[in-house]
Amino acid sequence: MTIKVLIVEDDPMVAEFNKRYLHMIEGYELLGIAGSAEEATQWLKEKGNEIHLMLLDVYMPGQTGLEMLSAIREKALPIDVILITAADDTENIQTALHYGAIDYLIKPFEFDRFKQALLLYKEKFELMHGRESLNQKELDQKLLRAKQEKLLEQKVLAKGLTKSTLAAIMEKLPKEKSFTTDEIARSTGISRVSVRKYLFFLEEIEVLEETLTYGIGRPVSHYKYKGNSKNVDAYLK
Repeated sequence: MTIKVLIVEDDPMVAEFNKRYLHMIEGYELLGIAGSAEEATQWLKEKGNEIHLMLLDVYMPGQTGLEMLSAIREKALPIDVILITAADDTENIQTALHYGAIDYLIKPFEFDRFKQALLLYKEKFELMHGRESLNQKELDQKLLRAKQEKLLEQKVLAKGLTKSTLAAIMEKLPKEKSFTTDEIARSTGISRVSVRKYLFFLEEIEVLEETLTYGIGRPVSHYKYKGNSKNVDAYLK
């Protein structure tokens, strides 16, 4: 089954690169390119039932990509979304993941990273389509293997993260109770903004799990140690 894609990108040059990259991967068909969220909304009205995957930018004139992603989820549209954007702050990344983005590519990126994202999506797409049910073994083999492959490919810390700071934060992580970004910032003397980046990284490599507590004002993230310390060790060598 061919995966039909809509590219939503306001920069014509970037849209063209995404188009060329997409054509290099078997099993995908480009339905079209929208230069704004407004154009993309029109696509959804006219051909929303044909779109399987959207490659979505964040910063666009008018409605942002994250606002559009939120609207897609509110309408319960069966469209998967990969963010392709220059937005590299953890707030945007976490928001995208909370809204159900299946991957997040930060510009500029190499073709190999783009290819990885689409091949992993293709594997999940083929698993879920044309089948009425799955057994636990099939599900684990596909989903867990994809996570393991992603972990193995990560060999160096992302830009802006250091081994010494990661080690300092790991040392102060409560192992038996949940905690917040502010608590780790106070115990380490590291700024809240920096701590948040490291906690997000640790969540990504499955050392921490995050839950949101809703109250007055913005929701607060609480983290809990899951273990899997071996996932950190490779970054501290």
